[in-house]
Amino acid sequence: MKVYFSIDTIPAFTKAVVTIGTFDGVHTGHKTILEQLKREAARIGGETVIITFHPHPRKVIVSGQPGIQLINTIDEKIELLDKNGIDHLVVVPFTDAFAKQTPEEYIQQFLVEKFHPHTVIIGYDHRFGKDRKGDYKLLETYSQRLGFNLLEIPAHLINDNTVSSTRIREALLQGNTDVANTLLGYDFFFEGTVVDGNKLGRTLGYPTANLRIENEEKIIPGNGIYAVQAEIMEGQKAAGSGQREEGNREWAMGNGEKAEGSRQWAVGKSQTILNGMMSIGVRPTIGGTDRVIEVNLFDFNQDIYGKTLRVYIKKYLRSEVKFNGLEALVEQLAKDKEDTLKVLGLTS
Repeated sequence: MKVYFSIDTIPAFTKAVVTIGTFDGVHTGHKTILEQLKREAARIGGETVIITFHPHPRKVIVSGQPGIQLINTIDEKIELLDKNGIDHLVVVPFTDAFAKQTPEEYIQQFLVEKFHPHTVIIGYDHRFGKDRKGDYKLLETYSQRLGFNLLEIPAHLINDNTVSSTRIREALLQGNTDVANTLLGYDFFFEGTVVDGNKLGRTLGYPTANLRIENEEKIIPGNGIYAVQAEIMEGQKAAGSGQREEGNREWAMGNGEKAEGSRQWAVGKSQTILNGMMSIGVRPTIGGTDRVIEVNLFDFNQDIYGKTLRVYIKKYLRSEVKFNGLEALVEQLAKDKEDTLKVLGLTS
């Protein structure tokens, strides 16, 4: 997949089959659109093109209010879309000026003039242009006038409930990771930098990696104890950490391809899956007040301070509890580990 951060440097696409959206989560509903995109491109011998936006449109449109929490950072979104076999991804800078385009300007001056689509595929709820007034009917009118095909994907349902990024975010915040992972189609994950903690876990026999989340927009599940797996992301800062400069540097994809007009991106993993359990919360047993994320990795004793740990949430185990002393806490940690091993299929 080739990725572009400037529409001024995108190539002249050949029979572009285009879809547009924020794609936060790259969830099962999104994948319905992606599969249709690939089928249509294969049918006409064209190229698949995804148009997405950064920052998230709501961050620009709803300014002055608490920012939206996102399922994926931009780097994670790119990684997930790359795995879905897309040809081109165009990450459009979402600015106030872009948001103020009328729906008609959006179609004519942005979509058609820049991308020359053969076919446009959108979800049933797609809206665009100033005040989100543009919809399928308007696109249909312009498709006939400007000569591109238009396909609409109806609501994709799981268990009679519409799949949406909003529903997944709500499930994660409630600790309902079973629902979130089902709707995502993969285990929710996040990354953090391993930092110093108070080392209490080590004295209790359960040493932990304390994580600092670098991207404040990344959603973190609700407080509780979780069964997890983890990877050390070698040679990479936590997704979303550090500032990237705008410009025309190359964006290096996992498959070695490079695209002009973007910035460098690469994913490096340890290739070793680590098993463990994670606590998210304020540690009430020791009178804590700050929310912390601690991961106890089983059978692991390497020094990973300063490194990035990617955590995959497998299952929510229980809520955070204030115990009557450290002895009771240690007894519960032993039960948590036993439950985690069962969840991970490492014991009967």
